[in-house]
Amino acid sequence: MEEEREESEINLTPMLDVVFIMLIFFIVTAVFVREPGVDVERPVAQTALDPGGGSIFIAITANDEIWIDRREIDVPGAKAQIERLSSENPEAGIIIQADSQSRNEVLIAVMDAAKEAGVADITIAAGD
Repeated sequence: MEEEREESEINLTPMLDVVFIMLIFFIVTAVFVREPGVDVERPVAQTALDPGGGSIFIAITANDEIWIDRREIDVPGAKAQIERLSSENPEAGIIIQADSQSRNEVLIAVMDAAKEAGVADITIAAGD
């Protein structure tokens, strides 16, 4: 009598399907932080808070240049850029990173543009 041996084989296809589905889920649900594209020296504050991710970052340099999404823009173009970015992420607030040497007029103009674009949550970033 000859015994027949059954070969057992593990099918990895369903496991690979689950892994790829999980990978796609994490990629789709990830929050991407858009940096302004320029480094600024922010003033220091004793009561600074961390606003968390998912925000729209706007940088104002010492030369009063405005940077949003790694592009330099002017004051009239700020409203259109903020509207575009807030339509992509409606719950995002705005964080303005103004250099300590920048003028207040530019900061106020950017804040006005954000309010005109319909964003109510505006924060001014302070240094660490």
